[in-house]
Amino acid sequence: MANEQMKQVATLLLGLNFCMYVIILGIGGWAMNRAIDHGFVIGPGFDLPAHFSPIYFPMGNAATGFFVTFALIAGVVGVASVISGINHVRSWTSESLPSAASAAIIAWSLTLLAMGFACKEIELEIRNARLRTMEAFLIILAATQLLYIAAIHGATSQRR
Repeated sequence: MANEQMKQVATLLLGLNFCMYVIILGIGGWAMNRAIDHGFVIGPGFDLPAHFSPIYFPMGNAATGFFVTFALIAGVVGVASVISGINHVRSWTSESLPSAASAAIIAWSLTLLAMGFACKEIELEIRNARLRTMEAFLIILAATQLLYIAAIHGATSQRR
């Protein structure tokens, strides 16, 4: 009975995490597109600005480029971990657990890295509403991804 409850919790967390990772990918894609469209123009006859950075974002602050880059990486790996998690929830056996757990732990560690840059961006203060939304989602995802990892591991300890 408790095993079925953990399966339901894991399924709920998978759905929630998937939606949040997709939102992060959408906002991060917008930010990356804007940075590419409005970045530095470099060509014949143009000199690099004095403080040129290849990770320049016209919105936000100095941490925005790193934040968006790592948030996009965390989002892609997070969606991949959800796909692996769906396979595990469907079979719900100890054979499918290692792949789901390892993918979830990698996604969680990348989410924590992106969350660290989000905290730095919050500290530097200058950012728009979309970046604030992405920061909030990453901070929440760090917690819900950890809960998902605990849920799938908790179910295996109850089966023994």
